[in-house]
Amino acid sequence: MDASQASPLKSITNPSLVDEITRLAPKASEGHFDELRGNGSELLPHWKTFFDQLEPSGLSDLDQRTLELDRQVRENGITYNVYADEFGPQRPWSVDLFPLIINTESWQEIQSGVLQRARLLEAIVQDIYGPQTLLKEGYIPPALVYGHPGYLRSMHGAKLNNRKHLHIIAFDLARAPNGKWSVLSQRTQAPSGLGYLLENRNLIARQFPAAYEAMQITPLANAYRDLIDALKLESPAGSNAHIALLTPGPYNETYFEHAYLARYLGLTLVEGGDLTVRDQRLYLKTVRGLEPVDILLKRLDDEFLDPLELRSDSTLGVPGLMQVIRAGNVILANAPGSAFLESPALLGFLPAISEHLLGEEIQLPAMDTWWCGERAALEAAIPNLGHSAIKPTYPNGSGHQNYESALGGELSQAQLDQWVGRITRQPDEHTVQTYIPLAQMPTWLNAFNLNDASLIEPHSYMLRVFALSNGADSWQVLPGGLARIAGNNSGVASMQRGGSSADVWVQTQQSNANQENHTQQVAPNKEILLRKRMVTSRAAENLYWFGRYTERSENILRLAKLYLENINSEYTPSRSLWSWLENLCHHYGLVPDGVPSNFDQGDIRHRIFERTLVHSLNASENVTSVGFNLNAMKRTASNVRERLSTEQWSTINHCIDQFEQDCHKANSFHDFSSSLAIDALKQASSSLAAITGAQTDRMTRDDGWQLLSIGRHIERLSFLTTVLDSAIQAGLLNNPNSDSSGYTALLNLFDSTITFHAQHQQSREIAPLISLLVLDDENPRSLAWVSKALRARLSKLAGTERNNPDQLTRSVTNLQDYDLYKLSSVDGYGNFFELRNCLYATSQSAWNVSDAIGARYFTLIHANEYSVQF
Repeated sequence: MDASQASPLKSITNPSLVDEITRLAPKASEGHFDELRGNGSELLPHWKTFFDQLEPSGLSDLDQRTLELDRQVRENGITYNVYADEFGPQRPWSVDLFPLIINTESWQEIQSGVLQRARLLEAIVQDIYGPQTLLKEGYIPPALVYGHPGYLRSMHGAKLNNRKHLHIIAFDLARAPNGKWSVLSQRTQAPSGLGYLLENRNLIARQFPAAYEAMQITPLANAYRDLIDALKLESPAGSNAHIALLTPGPYNETYFEHAYLARYLGLTLVEGGDLTVRDQRLYLKTVRGLEPVDILLKRLDDEFLDPLELRSDSTLGVPGLMQVIRAGNVILANAPGSAFLESPALLGFLPAISEHLLGEEIQLPAMDTWWCGERAALEAAIPNLGHSAIKPTYPNGSGHQNYESALGGELSQAQLDQWVGRITRQPDEHTVQTYIPLAQMPTWLNAFNLNDASLIEPHSYMLRVFALSNGADSWQVLPGGLARIAGNNSGVASMQRGGSSADVWVQTQQSNANQENHTQQVAPNKEILLRKRMVTSRAAENLYWFGRYTERSENILRLAKLYLENINSEYTPSRSLWSWLENLCHHYGLVPDGVPSNFDQGDIRHRIFERTLVHSLNASENVTSVGFNLNAMKRTASNVRERLSTEQWSTINHCIDQFEQDCHKANSFHDFSSSLAIDALKQASSSLAAITGAQTDRMTRDDGWQLLSIGRHIERLSFLTTVLDSAIQAGLLNNPNSDSSGYTALLNLFDSTITFHAQHQQSREIAPLISLLVLDDENPRSLAWVSKALRARLSKLAGTERNNPDQLTRSVTNLQDYDLYKLSSVDGYGNFFELRNCLYATSQSAWNVSDAIGARYFTLIHANEYSVQF
């Protein structure tokens, strides 16, 4: 049903739209600030402007926009992994249709306060790892530094060459009932959200383009560019600096963001195993050897960075990395050792520290905070426990208490008494912070799921904003943020607890065009740097297998479809054709061993083999099924997600989801299962054609692509030689004029039917068949063409000239050395002796190349080959 026809809001398209919204939208809950109305009853001016831009359709198409938004999230593959999710490690990213709109006055309050706090935190971390005056003069209790697992003694006195310790800081803000902003927490280790908020902006601005333009919303791109430029200025390599983004890997909850940021910023996405240390320098393992890394944006908690000095069980970090940092030979954003700043207990000490270090009063206050490790604070906190939040002083810190934060207002008296006992016994492990009801913003509820309920509903939210470095002693606040919306009227805004997110629009007095032009001016006489994209050994291996699984899926899919079409054709297949196809299905694992042949059953109606094939197409327990290979293709693609376009990733997901649905349908209807299975295979074949087309036409021809293509050609050579050799053994070529079904099926599996008919019409001679399938180097499905393409890819990868190939390139069988007459001839026993020898040599050369590729490019540097000096 079309949303515009079904929505109950179709009539709300008149000039009094704002009045109608005022009537429809409930006010915020008592005690919460109302983002829609403020402290009054009318809509605030910026929300009036936003809703005015919805004319003439009004609210009638918001349901359709919601559906479109959900579709974009699925197609873009935006996920947020939740480890505790019993239905799987991934779920789609949740974003609300309405943005959070912050007017200029409110943003100036946030901006000035955040800029001051960024300067303050940098000053604190420099003092703690330098003269430590704050500890000596009692501004910070030593337990909050030395007792915090995030304080790294090995970083004290580290040579950072006057660089910043911090480059990216996140602040979680709450809006009090009086409309004033307060700080709830701060994140300095590896703050998340920079990628998700950028994707939110792309999604929501597309839904409301008129409102976005009319309200002069500040763009985000400038701040990201300034951050990268600032990092390069700190590096001795300058504009030539190589920047990598360190990720824990695809199983991290925010991996989508890591891949997205790497692609957006043009960074090399790396895992710990991609890096190695040599002579106190950090290097990237690439297929071309070791390449220096000058700057590392880390999305990894500090304790996992270096198994030699930090967590010895970490497999995510780089042995010797801490030594490189101390030597000043790499810039880490952020430098390790800042985790102690994330302790909620520190918030209570910042006002005094600000006056001491900066000579300034704190502009953006935090909630009243008591670290219970001080007796006076403990005595002040206990009476206020019922109106406060109880937080761990050392969250996720080893050797300390780890517990979920609790809201005193949600606890019974008995529970409060238990907390008092716990806090009294271990006061330093607990921090108490005044709780204020979170401000509430309007959210849109899909009208199809409601029964006379409000369509615009206020939900509590928390705002995360980012301070980004844009110079040696300079900061800027990203003009936007990530609003995390509480779900189910909860007072806690958390994505891991089922919450949602919202884009954050910041109004500006300057036009978007002027702001964009500000950073697009190119300095005169600036040298243009041309740099090829680096391909890590890990990425190379994944691309290689991405190509192989793509080709393998295509091949076995074609085989399954050919079998089902032949058995359901109007002509009964010959015994030789039947035997050949079923042997191939067994060989490639489409049907398990032991399943009896249809032909041997005597009664074709039983069709046990056919039913087993249909049932096994997407069987997860069958590791060689079509479905398994499609999912293997996706897994390898996900490991190089940053190299794939959104459209390519979307096509992969659509192919797998659609195939799963189609196979389920085929196995639900007994009488039409084969017909539906054929349809499923045809649909998947079309999707695979789009995937291979994207690999061919939408990817840069770098070393990674060469390996992807090599993987496909090796897989194709193996499949085609096996198919042709088994056809010979099955006797399909012995008398094709009397039985042409095998001849036709062979052309089908080689995907060369149209080409053959165009060249040879209805000929059933052996020589034309061998010429097209084996020796024709203009047919992309012939062995000669695939071998020639494989040699070309290997030559390109090795950097050698085609007329002077290296040994590996020369090892690939050259089909042009074979004679058509000999290949088409049979010996006295009716065997194609020369042809089978040719097929064997071609197949073996392909597998030899596969082994050599792995040894040369994928095991370039072993994990234990690093150099560390103490």
